[in-house]
Amino acid sequence: MIPNEKATGVPQETVATARLDGAAATRAVGELRLIYAEVFAEPPHHETADDVAAAFRRFTTQAARPAFRAALARTGDGEPVGMAYGWPLPADTPWWDEFTEPVSEDMRREDGRRTFGLMELAVRRAWRGRGIARRLHESLLDGLEAERVMLNVDPKNGAAAAAYTAWGYRAIGQARPAAAGAELRNVMLLNLR
Repeated sequence: MIPNEKATGVPQETVATARLDGAAATRAVGELRLIYAEVFAEPPHHETADDVAAAFRRFTTQAARPAFRAALARTGDGEPVGMAYGWPLPADTPWWDEFTEPVSEDMRREDGRRTFGLMELAVRRAWRGRGIARRLHESLLDGLEAERVMLNVDPKNGAAAAAYTAWGYRAIGQARPAAAGAELRNVMLLNLR
């Protein structure tokens, strides 16, 4: 989820962003979970405590994936304010099979390095409008050897889609994730090369 832009009066310098590998992200799971639970309880997501618990039952396995990376933003006194994470899509990723319209063989070709999947990006409400989401995004992608980045965004989250578009992403279709009860998502792609 991308923040709504609004002025808050607190200087950007009060927040530092750090990139984490899978092991460090696992150690910071409490902070990531706090951010996720707060942000995704809001509209349009309305996730419940059960949804959060399910998401974080999967997290340890996700963080153990090859080349998993995360970014975590904290205030000077250590309060977690934003996070992002993802990993390269494996050669056998089901993501391309979830599209509502067929995708060309060239587009769907994966080798475990070609496409980085941005799974989550969230900033707590009190910290929005300060460029933290963009800094998390930049930190997460810094030094990435992938050719492109792909993500799903809720069609009802216009602020997220607008931010991603401003960062260079383009819509490439719609997909329905395989998770039970998953709603239709807009899929966006950022070419890095």
